[in-house]
Amino acid sequence: MIRLVRPSDAPALLAIYAQSIHTPVTFEYELPSLEAFRGRIREISARYPYLVLEEGGSVVGYAYAHRLRERAAFAWDAELSVYLDRAARGRGLGTRLYSVLLELLRRQGVQAVYGCITSPNPASVALHERLGFRYCGAFHRTGYKDGQWLDVLWYEKQIGGGQTPPPPLKDVDEIAAFLPALSDEQETALNR
Repeated sequence: MIRLVRPSDAPALLAIYAQSIHTPVTFEYELPSLEAFRGRIREISARYPYLVLEEGGSVVGYAYAHRLRERAAFAWDAELSVYLDRAARGRGLGTRLYSVLLELLRRQGVQAVYGCITSPNPASVALHERLGFRYCGAFHRTGYKDGQWLDVLWYEKQIGGGQTPPPPLKDVDEIAAFLPALSDEQETALNR
């Protein structure tokens, strides 16, 4: 089941995020406190979809979007993130989460989405390419973690209609009604 985040999800999401803290997947050096993580969830989910994936009653992953840049002209762009519990990886769950997130963002009025991938990360590159993202550039030796300089790859996908001028983004509450109605057939169509 894919649903919007709840405040009570913070401990489970932080536990999943903790699995990446000592890897190059995130550029943070230390795990944030539960209260700081709750604050992040609250801030992001006030404006953008923040999704949680449950399997058998347990939270096994999450995905969210946030504003790419702060300048006004970037208001219709979003950067995406997805995290899965180690036991849930390699089964297409990241694709399911990203697909629903992309559809919600499209309904919200977002025009372009971006994935930022620490290199090497072949699984993330494959996920983005499978969903139609295109490689658009790299920041070389841009992050230092675990005793090494790391590159960051950028992938992009146009999801909006390119209206000129673009309408204001819809509120998350306006597009959230889409989630309960998502049937297996719709989800299959999203993954194509």
